[in-house]
Amino acid sequence: MRKDGELAADPGPTGPWSLIVPLKPLPLAKSRLAEAVGPLVRPRLALAFAQDTVAAALRCPAVRDVVVVTDDPLAAAALGALGARVVPDAPAAGLNAALAHGADVVRARRPAAPVAALSADLPALRPEELHRVLVRAGQFPRAFLADAAEIGTTLLSAAPGAELRPAFGGASRHRHLSSGAAEILLTGVDSVRRDVDTGEDLRAARELGVGPRTAEWWPADAPEPA
Repeated sequence: MRKDGELAADPGPTGPWSLIVPLKPLPLAKSRLAEAVGPLVRPRLALAFAQDTVAAALRCPAVRDVVVVTDDPLAAAALGALGARVVPDAPAAGLNAALAHGADVVRARRPAAPVAALSADLPALRPEELHRVLVRAGQFPRAFLADAAEIGTTLLSAAPGAELRPAFGGASRHRHLSSGAAEILLTGVDSVRRDVDTGEDLRAARELGVGPRTAEWWPADAPEPA
């Protein structure tokens, strides 16, 4: 696992974007999913979602690196093993503070880096769809992609010289619009919009085709989530 401040021996992807992926401690993550999958499977699925998200993001040719902001040691080890750079949630002040901290960590090393916050719960993420979104995002100082419900946000970007200014949580689509960020309007990028908070979301992600780690914990022949 790479720790903050360490350089990878293998430079990995060579795209311009640094992605910031926040993850709560696993015992607290995806609390709304517990009713659908049970309290024991829920934290395992939360980690699986993040693993499939990070693995897909690192295969995207537009991505240079992925920075995971988390204080969970199990998640840090698992996501670091995939090639993510793991930094602690130093602010410990909620989601948006964690994202701003991640962007600061990236730009302390690469001041001109384009950065994007990406939800950790995109288990069906396709690298080619993420690539299309990031190419479009690069046309604006700040831009965002709404979630499948068109209420929240799954990706928020900031070009070199622009602050990220994240406003995730709840009706964040409206807040990001109000902050001046351009909305990315693309078809055929469903996997980048399909975050998972509920059993219904999990069913929709499974229809798109989830990654191998999510499939391990919730295979196609498993009972439908409640």
